[in-house]
Amino acid sequence: MSVVTRFAPSPTGFLHIGGARTALFNWLFARHHGGKFLIRIEDTDRARSTPEAMTAIVEGLDWLGLDHDGDIVYQSGNIERHAEVARELLADGKAYYCYCTPEELAEMREKAKAEGRSIKYDGRWRDRDPSEAPAGVDPVIRLKAPRDGKTVIEDSVQGDVTFRNDQLDDMVLLRGDGTPTYMLSVVVDDHDMGITDIMRGDDHLNNAARQAQLFNAMGWNIPKFAHIPLIHGGDGAKLSKRHGALGVEAYRDMGYLPEAMRNYLLRLGWSHGDDEVISTSQAVEWFDSDGLGKSPSRFDFKKLDNLNSQYIREADDKYLVDLIVPGLAKTFDRELDGGDEEQLLVAMPHLKGRVKYIPELAENAEFLIDNRPLDMSDEAAALLDGEALARLGRFHLAAQLWSPWDLENIEQGLRDFADSEALKLGKIAQPLRAALTGRTKSPGIFDVLAILGREETLGRIADVTFEDGDWPDGGD
Repeated sequence: MSVVTRFAPSPTGFLHIGGARTALFNWLFARHHGGKFLIRIEDTDRARSTPEAMTAIVEGLDWLGLDHDGDIVYQSGNIERHAEVARELLADGKAYYCYCTPEELAEMREKAKAEGRSIKYDGRWRDRDPSEAPAGVDPVIRLKAPRDGKTVIEDSVQGDVTFRNDQLDDMVLLRGDGTPTYMLSVVVDDHDMGITDIMRGDDHLNNAARQAQLFNAMGWNIPKFAHIPLIHGGDGAKLSKRHGALGVEAYRDMGYLPEAMRNYLLRLGWSHGDDEVISTSQAVEWFDSDGLGKSPSRFDFKKLDNLNSQYIREADDKYLVDLIVPGLAKTFDRELDGGDEEQLLVAMPHLKGRVKYIPELAENAEFLIDNRPLDMSDEAAALLDGEALARLGRFHLAAQLWSPWDLENIEQGLRDFADSEALKLGKIAQPLRAALTGRTKSPGIFDVLAILGREETLGRIADVTFEDGDWPDGGD
């Protein structure tokens, strides 16, 4: 049988990091086995489901690169099918009408609490004649679950998990208003979609027992389960926004690459030896349920930052240019032309070496396409006092003699100039950086000089050191 997995989020908010990991694991499992990865939006809670959340979930999956097979299934479109299954169970004697009033259910709960028992339905309408039903009560349909024995979930992560049937009550399948419950809808959809494997958080483990009973009642095959421990914060506490429980769009906007996020999420609960940097193609080749761990993983921003930095360094230069161009166009309020993009492409090997995020990469590239004379930050302007400007004038003359204009000669030339001025390199580098970029932070000064080239470097120095911006005698 071909593997079919699914990701089934409720559209009540963004695609959070835990959901993204669940989607990734299901996607990888399907791709590894040459199967299908399906998406089902569980939107039956109409009061809480929103179009905005649905859009955010789909866009989040697209950004992560988790393509799906077939059309997205919207659970709300299957409500009649769900109700039909409940009525079929009723007709087969595997379900029954329950006429309990809200007051009776509340009394049942209070009695169980007072006696220290688990709160569950006591089955009072299980074998009762409907002719005894009180007037004015719209009955629910409950599953006639087994009362004796055990329900065993064979879980590829947790192992065999056993539930005593006397601890599982007769769950509601169809509400009094005729709408199906979550448990019924999930089981029917999983069967109808041909789902063979379900990977999800271990907070659904108890649901698995109830769902297995329903699969059995219908005579359907039970999918294979893999319940994955949830992600915790770095301090071991439940993951919250302060730990990183954000929507994937937030990580996109912060400047993480989707391939870095895939790699990081992969390592939150799955391992392949000591490998840390794992490409998507390798992940598809290696991923299987035997690599899933039983312990909660911990979200660590430092590790994510380091991984993102590695992926940026190794990324294709044109890919990175395409990512930063929109932000630069917005910063300078103009469309970048082919010349700008070509300059960015040439400079990218120098720009991408020390950054952690895409916005940081864009910020480092701003000096390249800024209009001359540069608009100096206050901090940069403060570095360009009379003494610094005089020194830059002498540097302008010295730099004209460097040949060829490459990193090796630039570094040696700048060090020789610092020695000639009896200064440490930093005393030269800081005002030089200010003159060349208009800022106090930039890529390494040797890289800045190499990126700009001889003519642009000398021109920018002339802009700040000579009143008319022209090179003095000796310029070429």
